[in-house]
This record gives sequence, structure tokens and C-alpha cells, in this order.
Amino acid sequence: MEWHQLQYFRAVAQLQHITRAAEQLSLSQPALSRSIAKLEEELGTPLFERQGKRIFLNRPGRVFLDYVERALQEIAEGKQAVQDMLDPDRGEIALAFLHSLGSHFVPGLVGAFRSGYPHVAFKLFQNSAMHLLGLLEAGKIDLLLSSPIVAGTGVEWSPLFTEDLFVIVPRSHPLAGRSHVSLQEIAADPIISFKKEYILRVITDQLFAKVHVTPSITFEGDEIMTVAGLVEAELGVAIIPRISGLDKADIAFLPVAEPLSRRTIGIAWGKNRYLSPAAIKFRDFVIHSFTAR
Repeated sequence: MEWHQLQYFRAVAQLQHITRAAEQLSLSQPALSRSIAKLEEELGTPLFERQGKRIFLNRPGRVFLDYVERALQEIAEGKQAVQDMLDPDRGEIALAFLHSLGSHFVPGLVGAFRSGYPHVAFKLFQNSAMHLLGLLEAGKIDLLLSSPIVAGTGVEWSPLFTEDLFVIVPRSHPLAGRSHVSLQEIAADPIISFKKEYILRVITDQLFAKVHVTPSITFEGDEIMTVAGLVEAELGVAIIPRISGLDKADIAFLPVAEPLSRRTIGIAWGKNRYLSPAAIKFRDFVIHSFTAR
């Protein structure tokens, strides 16, 4: 079994098409077919079911693909580790973070870090916390800035800071002039929230459950700015952190008296996974930036 056979097998498994896989690999179709046939012969079983030009992994193929993915990932990390040893102050960091951290928080951290390490590049990812957790567990990102999320034993997480969550209402709302509110007071209002895979949705659902309120959710958004815009348009009320960019919005931020409404932001990384020297330096820089305060 040769290294390139595993790469070829993975490409065919992902694309489910010999011709397209051959094009992606810059390989002739007959050569790719021979490589797959030789691999199946060595393993003693077919790995694909063929239906015309389309092919699909069978049960042995699905099992083998899991091992191939891990093997290729290990080799890729080993190659990266050797390259990093040659120049530890260079490299690329795959950093993922929540949408709400993208306008000010992450740019500030990255800018401060690169003032000391100008040759380190960043690849940035934004999405829901659950999606990003999947990328972290799969080894496709190095670090994740997020609220704590349910994770397997393969993830480590260090808290950085805690911030308050506010009820936001239009300026025309009867509660807009209040110094604080309880969540029971907005029980009858239409609620603008986030999609279920977003961590702010998980947090707000938990907060409503604490005060035995079943919210009437009329809109589900992806980003805080969108949710705030819907509130400003008098389509409902919401619970969000106070982020940069909302100071001029025609909404009122009301502290929550009951229950205590906060979220914690931290940094996560894969346990027992390889981290480049650059990624370790950035992780430690971020943690130190908040523990030193």
C-alpha cells in the first residue's frame, strides 16, 4: 500500500466520481481506476459500489476511510511540525470565532499579536459555535474563540472574560426607560433570537427556562447586528451582549435583574493535537492578555 493510493482513495470517496477525482488529482482516469483496483485487491474487498459513472463507498469503504483520514492528518501534522522547527516565528494559524467577536475583539487581538510576530499569517473562520466545534474536533482549525460548549474529551478550553447580556427593545417600547428588567416582563413580547445551533440561542433558552417562560420566537437570525436591526424595526425584543457598532441604533439596552444573564468567552484547542509554535504563542498571548488584567 502506497501513500498516493490513500490520497487517491480519499479523493474518490469525497467526490464519488472517478473522472472528477482524476481531474482534481491531475491524473488520467485509467491510472486512477488501476490504483483503486490495486488497493481493493490488497485489502481483499471492494471499497465502492458502482452505479454508472457515480461510485459510492460501501461499508468496508466507509470504515477504511475513517482510518485513511486520520493517517493523512497525522502525516500532514508531522510535515508541518518539521517545517515549524525550521522557522518557529512563521507559519499560519487557523483561528475560528463567533460572529459577535469579529467586529472589534478578534481584530484587536490579531493586530496586537502580529506587532510582535509580523510573519505569522492567519486563516479566519466564522460560523455557529457548534459548526466551529466540529472543525476543531476534526483538526481543521487550530483555535476557537467561543462561549463554553458541550465538547468531547478531545477539546480543552480556557475562560478569558465574562460579559453581561441585555434585553434590547425599540425606543418606543414601554420598558425602554427602565433601569433594569426581569425576563418575566418580556414573556408576552415576540422574541427575536438566533438559530438553534448558535450558542447565544442555547444561553437565552436556558435563561428563559430558569424563570419558567416559554418564549414566542418570531425570527431567528445568524448575527447580532441582524437581530438588533429587527428589534430596531419594532418586530420584537431580544437578548444580546453589548457589542461595538450598536451605539447609534434606535434601541434601548436594559440590564437583566433576574436571572443573572451573562456569557463567558474563552479559547479552545484540540487536546493531544499538534499545535504549531505560532498557534501556541498566539494561544498563550490571548490567555495572558486577560489573566494579566
